Amino acid sequence: MDAISLLLKRQSHSKLIKPAPDLQAINTIIAAGLRVPDHGHLSPFKFIIIENEGIIRLSELFVKASPDADEEKKRQVAALPFRAPLIIAVIAKVVEHPKVPDWEQIVTAGCAVHAMQMAAFSLNFGGIWRSGAWCDNPVVKEAFECKERDKIVGFLYLGTPEGALKPLPSIDPNQHVSYF
Repeated sequence: MDAISLLLKRQSHSKLIKPAPDLQAINTIIAAGLRVPDHGHLSPFKFIIIENEGIIRLSELFVKASPDADEEKKRQVAALPFRAPLIIAVIAKVVEHPKVPDWEQIVTAGCAVHAMQMAAFSLNFGGIWRSGAWCDNPVVKEAFECKERDKIVGFLYLGTPEGALKPLPSIDPNQHVSYF
């Protein structure tokens, strides 16, 4: 698939099953994440691969991070990491820099998630970038050794798409473009 087709056909896929990307594919996916725009060449990101027993540990962590949830909600929370056979947590490792503000470093980490999802898609894997309250939860942040300025930008769920991809909705560029 050429680059333009990849960009125009990419879509998230929430139903992911085994097989997950193997080590060679993971290395390619990570390599794509390392090539994103990076003002100052700070490499302000960390990637944590979560699979096998790690999925179980993430499930337990999400439950631990939900102490006020009732039993039904805890069951739902515990099931979340099992939606894919592989997850890559992406953390913006924000550092003090005179020319590169925090927001740029966080955007760089976000670009890494996107590049990794695109790489996975090009390798015929499906993926979905999930974020939400887990990214700011202090229990989750502590477990991922986040410092005060660090930001979990998301969890990239990866695997083999189950079922056919849905047709993409058309988007009118005129609703999103203006000229200055």
